[in-house]
Amino acid sequence: MGALRSFEGRNVMATRWRRRRLCVLVADRPAPAALTEVSAVGARLETPLRPPIGSTVELRHPEAGRISAQVRSLVPDGIAVDFLCNEHSVAFALAAIAADMSRPTD
Repeated sequence: MGALRSFEGRNVMATRWRRRRLCVLVADRPAPAALTEVSAVGARLETPLRPPIGSTVELRHPEAGRISAQVRSLVPDGIAVDFLCNEHSVAFALAAIAADMSRPTD
């Protein structure tokens, strides 16, 4: 459906139309976060928050809803989190991807 391109040694889907909506990451306090990658098993987020590895956080997406996650790692520009892979995480990932690919109506 889309072209693959190499990014830091990994193949990722090329998404020139992706808008990366701003989300809210809640750990000890809420902070802005942008999804850079999302799937049914986890996500990578650009965020200023640095919760401890292993801690539980909540991700709030304006269209996909809310999901709990566990911090897997800290990355230079944010964090990587794991979701409990189930119907809720699949629906969250699909809604977030669809929201990023859709165009605003205004």
